[in-house]
Order: sequence, then structure tokens, then C-alpha cells
Amino acid sequence: MTENKMEVRFSAISQNEAFARVAVASFVAQLNPTVAEITEIKTAVSEAVTNAIIHGYDEMGDDEHMVSLKCHIVGKEVAIEIADSGNGIANIDQAREPLYTSKPEMERSGMGFTVMEEFMDSVEVASQLGAGTTIKLRKTLGQ
Repeated sequence: MTENKMEVRFSAISQNEAFARVAVASFVAQLNPTVAEITEIKTAVSEAVTNAIIHGYDEMGDDEHMVSLKCHIVGKEVAIEIADSGNGIANIDQAREPLYTSKPEMERSGMGFTVMEEFMDSVEVASQLGAGTTIKLRKTLGQ
């Protein structure tokens, strides 16, 4: 059974959202995913990283605020973890509701968690106010 891990940390700036997508796509490529699978994974990662930057750190955009990205492959299952040490989420259930956004002034759609849940097999969210948020995404390829 194939097992492999990777971990990177990067500044919480919007330019690094694309980096996170490409990093995960490159790592997952070893499993020979379909175009649809890789697109779904990249989109879910993009939503989670964007949430960390926009909501976790209020888009502060300096190198003191970091986002952690971990990816673990076991067989055909991909586990991805995106974490920040920012604001945290006051009400996770509310945040996961379609169209809910805590940043209406930024014209956010409030669909981030909905997109993640649509494209991944499972989405887990752990958060503590003032200490940050961790999102765990899982997907088994070739289903």
C-alpha cells in the first residue's frame, strides 16, 4: 500500500492560494487522478486556504501569519489538512450553512464549506476562538 506525506507552511496572503492548489495537485499526481478528481481537490483546497486567509487572519497579508498545509496519501485515499492560528470560528454549524458569510462587506458568497463538502468525501472542522481553525478534507480516488 502506498503511503506518502508532505507538509508546507506559507504566508497568509492571497497570492499563496494558487501555490497551495498546485502543491496539492502535484503531490496527488502520483495517484494518477482523473481530471475531475484533481479539479475537485484543487477547488476544495482553494476554498479552505482562502477561508484561512480571509477569515482566519482578516486578510492581514504579512509574513507573520502563516497557513499550514499537510497532505497524506494512504493507498488511494488523500487526507488534506489546512490550518491557521488566527481568529477561529464562533459557530461552526452556522459557518457551514450555504450562503452564510461573516464578511458580507467583502461580497463573499458563503459557499466555501458547501463546495468543500460537495467535492470531498468528508470535511471536518475544528476551531477555537483566538487560536485558529483546522479543516481536514478526505477523498478516495477511483470511486
